[in-house]
Amino acid sequence: MKGVAGYSVEVLEGGATLRDVLEERALVGTRTFTGHAGPDNNMSALQVEKSAFMVADLGAVMRQHARWQSAVPRLQPYFPLKCNRSPAVLEVLVSLGLGFVCASKAEVKLALEHGASPDHIMLAGVCKQLALIKSAARNHVQLLVCENQAELSKISRVHPHAKLLLQLTTDAHAAETSVAFGASLKSCRHLLEAAKELGVQVVGVAFHVPTTCQDQQEAYRHALLDARCVFDMGEELGFHMNILDIGGADFQLQQVESDVSPLLDAYFPAQSGVHVLAQPASFYVASAFSLAVNVIAKEAAPGEQKEFLYHMSEGVYGPFAVKLLGNAISAPSVHKHKLCGEEALFPSSLWGPSLDQLDQVVEHCLLPELSVSDWLLFPDMGTCGLAPPHVYYAVTAADWYHMQEAGVLLERATETLTVV
Repeated sequence: MKGVAGYSVEVLEGGATLRDVLEERALVGTRTFTGHAGPDNNMSALQVEKSAFMVADLGAVMRQHARWQSAVPRLQPYFPLKCNRSPAVLEVLVSLGLGFVCASKAEVKLALEHGASPDHIMLAGVCKQLALIKSAARNHVQLLVCENQAELSKISRVHPHAKLLLQLTTDAHAAETSVAFGASLKSCRHLLEAAKELGVQVVGVAFHVPTTCQDQQEAYRHALLDARCVFDMGEELGFHMNILDIGGADFQLQQVESDVSPLLDAYFPAQSGVHVLAQPASFYVASAFSLAVNVIAKEAAPGEQKEFLYHMSEGVYGPFAVKLLGNAISAPSVHKHKLCGEEALFPSSLWGPSLDQLDQVVEHCLLPELSVSDWLLFPDMGTCGLAPPHVYYAVTAADWYHMQEAGVLLERATETLTVV
C-alpha cells in the first residue's frame, strides 16, 4: 500500500480518550487577535480567535467496517469521495478493500495516489466531460455509470473499453425531485441496443433510493424488480450482466439488513453470480470525526428571558455546509476555559461568522453561559465536506494493534506516532 505524507497519528495509551485529544488541542490552539466587533451589532469584543480543528478516530472506521462485514457481507462497499477526502481515512479504506466512487479527475487522482486499484474505482456523474472520460481511460478506470444516449456516444468515442452500469431511475427518486435522474425502464432497452451497435460493453445496473423516501422497502422492491428486467434485457442482447450498484450514501445498516438483503436474495440470489455494490458513505466516517470550533462573539437576545446568540469561527459556508442541504446539526458539548462546577443552562442559538441569515448552525439548544474563546465540540462530523479544518488523527493502542493485525499499515504515518 502506498503511504501519503503530511499527517501523523496519535496512539492513545494509559486510558487516554478522544475527548482528551480534543481538550488538549483546544487548550494549545494558536491565537490570532482579530480586534473588536462593530458598535452597531450589540456583540461583545472579538477578544481572541482560534482555528477550528477536527479529531478523527481511525479505530471507529475499522469498527464500522467490521459491523458492515458482519451484517451484509455480500455487499461490496464503494466509498463516495465527495463525502470525505481525509488522507489517513482513505488509506484505511484502501487497506480494507473498499472501492471508491469518483466524479472528477481530482477524485480519481486522489484515489489512485492513496493506493486504490483502478479496478476498484467507479466513475459516476450524470454529465461527464470528455476530458474526464479520457482521463479515466488513461488511468485504466473502466467502470463508468451512464444514463443517456449522449453519455453513451461520448464514452464510445474516447473510452471504448469501458464497462458501463446503466443508471436506472426509480419511482422513489422521481417523487422526491423534479429533476430527471437516470434512465427509465423503457429507455434502457434503447440504450442497450445502442451500446450493442457501438460495441460498448454494458455489465450491469445502478440505482439510488433517497433516504427521505417514506417506504424504503417498497422503493427497493420496485427498483430491484426494474433492475432485474434490465439484466434480462441485457443478457438477451448478449451482454454479460454481473454488477448491481444499489447506491445508498446514507445507508442505515439495520435497514439494509432487514429490508434490502431479503429482496436481493429474491431477485439477485448469490448463486446468480451478480456482484452487488453499495455506497455507505456516512456510515463509515460520520461517527469517527468530531469538530471543535471557537466562540468568537456573544450577544444577549432581547426579551425578559435570559437567552444567548453565539457566533462561531465556522458556519454553513464551511464544515457545517450539510445544514444547507437540510441536515440537522446536533447540539455540541462545551469546553470552557473557566470551570464553574454545576452551571445553569440557557436557551441558545449558534451561528457562523458571516452575519448571514442563512448561517444559522443550531437554531435552539441549552448551553451554560459561554465566553468568547470557549470551545464547542460537535460529534458525528465526518461528512462535513471537501475542505474540512485541520484534522488530528488518533487511535487507541488496542485499535492500533488490531489495525496492524488486519493489514492496515499507514506506512509514512507510523514514522511520526505520538504516545499520549
